[in-house]
Amino acid sequence: MDTGRKPGFRLALFATLLAFAVVLLGAYTRLTHAGLGCPDWPGCYGFLAVPSGEAQLAHAERHFPDAPVEAQKGWNEMIHRYCAGGLGLLILVLALQALRRRTDAGQPRGLPLALLGVVVAQALFGMWTVTLKLWPQVVVAHLLGGMTTLALLFLLGLRLSGSVPALPSPAPGLRALAGAALALVVGQIALGGWVSSNYAAVACLDLPTCHGRWWPEEADFANAFHLTQAIGPNYLGGMLDGPARTAIHLSHRLGALAVALTLAALAWRLWRHGLGRFAALLLAALLLQVGLGVGNVLWRLPLPVAVAHNGGAALLLLGLVLVNYRLRARTAVGRLVGYGQGPNPPYDPVPLRRAG
Repeated sequence: MDTGRKPGFRLALFATLLAFAVVLLGAYTRLTHAGLGCPDWPGCYGFLAVPSGEAQLAHAERHFPDAPVEAQKGWNEMIHRYCAGGLGLLILVLALQALRRRTDAGQPRGLPLALLGVVVAQALFGMWTVTLKLWPQVVVAHLLGGMTTLALLFLLGLRLSGSVPALPSPAPGLRALAGAALALVVGQIALGGWVSSNYAAVACLDLPTCHGRWWPEEADFANAFHLTQAIGPNYLGGMLDGPARTAIHLSHRLGALAVALTLAALAWRLWRHGLGRFAALLLAALLLQVGLGVGNVLWRLPLPVAVAHNGGAALLLLGLVLVNYRLRARTAVGRLVGYGQGPNPPYDPVPLRRAG
């Protein structure tokens, strides 16, 4: 079995790093209230860059009278679009390379094409984010699309790396627990997007209580997740009242607790199974993310900490993608090199070395 790097690995690695940067830029754009810094798409007031000259500013005022030019916000939005566009071109190249090398052994084919489909969907969500004026449902979908792009690029890089370590056979339930942890983190990211798009990050300004109580009576869960909000109003600054935002914030805290307990259990199981480095990686990412979340509350959402909190969520997601990949990759290697017939064959590194 060929365990060397496959063609396209370096490009996939660079695309993964760029996707991480795009995630951070998206968070920065949202947190600086620049999501509507350009009221049209894909340009900015009809231009490829933020208008600056007298003629361009006059054009912008004439065609977009309700959206006066704010250069800083416009550039925040356009830099994000430029980087996202560059990422889309890289993914197109990866997809074309996969088609050209489709007969090569070990060359992923479906994954690069799936990435291309996700990028197309992301472009649509980016357009709708502007045209629907930051409708929270679309903003959350756009965030999830960005995280999905990052995770799939990371997975593609792992597959192209050609490195499949000989991990011991997973204990019963370990892979199921890792899969559940990944699903929980994805759900928590979506919930974090709902917090941000509804401007509920500072709805509770104390910890561990909220408004001085463990469970504020005014929290309005009935309207907090009202997914049939009207399309059309400008959602910049949010449309929900205080009690609904409090309920959203509380839900995010409860989700964080569920994620922390699940990841702690997963780290314990990984350590018991001889995978201490994976356990340490998950715990480090978890502690970083919890610390950033606490900092957002206590320091009233400072911009660097809020952006880093989005990056921490991405790192936690990638850590779980890595863990799930390694737990499943071991089984695939076992089938290729002829381990035992049961679902969890005994670990024997000798055949793996011979197969390499």
